[in-house]
Amino acid sequence: MEVTEKDILEALKQVHDPDLKRDLVSLGMIRSMRLTATELEFTVTLTTPACPLKEKIRQDCLDAVAPLAGSRKITIHTDAAVTSARPATAVLPQVKNIVAVASGKGGVGKSTITTNLAAALAQAGAKVGLIDADIFGPSIPTMFNCEAEQPAVEAVDGRNVIVPLEHYGVKLMSIGFLAPPDSAVVWRGPMASSALRQFFTEALWGELDYLLIDLPPGTSDIHLTLVQTVPVTGAVIVTTPQKVALADARKAIAMFRQPQINVPVLGIVENMAWFTPEELPQNRYYIFGRDGGKNLSEKLNVPLLGQIPLVQGIRESGDAGLPIVLKGGPAAEAFMQLAEHTAREIAIRNARAIPTRPVELKAT
Repeated sequence: MEVTEKDILEALKQVHDPDLKRDLVSLGMIRSMRLTATELEFTVTLTTPACPLKEKIRQDCLDAVAPLAGSRKITIHTDAAVTSARPATAVLPQVKNIVAVASGKGGVGKSTITTNLAAALAQAGAKVGLIDADIFGPSIPTMFNCEAEQPAVEAVDGRNVIVPLEHYGVKLMSIGFLAPPDSAVVWRGPMASSALRQFFTEALWGELDYLLIDLPPGTSDIHLTLVQTVPVTGAVIVTTPQKVALADARKAIAMFRQPQINVPVLGIVENMAWFTPEELPQNRYYIFGRDGGKNLSEKLNVPLLGQIPLVQGIRESGDAGLPIVLKGGPAAEAFMQLAEHTAREIAIRNARAIPTRPVELKAT
């Protein structure tokens, strides 16, 4: 019996995306098919280049078409088209996903998490930007080794716009680029909020799959400015296992879940989950408590995106301005898994939840 492309597509309808729970054909993920007497070739377009299930999906496709292909050579390519649930908007129309990285408490390593998450997504092949919205304590210039650099300014359509710096494949904006490194930025809330708005409306971001926002600790004017200015895809909450940090993380989640804000919480990252000496990589010492972030995620029905160990190399890499995720090793693998899980939750959120819109808060 002669095999047609239609037959191949029927076979591929038996392959489902494990996260989206629908078959690849109805999702439009099968593209560029070529069927000849000797070859079968097609492309599977994933929802993110950081897809953790890439190899499983590819193998499932191979198993589905092999009985029909006979002696033909089967070639399955994979590429990615990151999904978006952001409505058309005048602010950042070319940015597919805006992700807030927040913590209720300072000192939990939020900027370290954001830095390595951004670098990991870029390393996976995504177009990534990062805004350092911690106006009063910007860390991103140090962690990306660009403390002495300043963004350029270009004239576009008759107005001057800021051109973000780019390091390790990540486009960057921070108040740290605009103020001397040794000076204190003493601003009232409205001034800080105005600076953040400028990063959105007066910077040349171009096309991005993910724009991460490194927010200051707590819940403040900056958080409200973010959700009022742009539609936020979701929030990532960073905590340590310590009881005090968990209490503040719970408050941060509650803020995003308020009905008038209603930003989906993509998941929790448990940082400093355990201490592992580099000379004893199999040993774990639970200095700040054990599984606090994991237990909180279960209690609040929020995904646990990752548990990051307390490793000396992570701190050293941050101080040196080279994210540890770019160096390889167990710590780098933990951050790559964090990126995969975060991208996965974004894709699920975009497939199942309604589009986000800027928040409209009424004065009281």
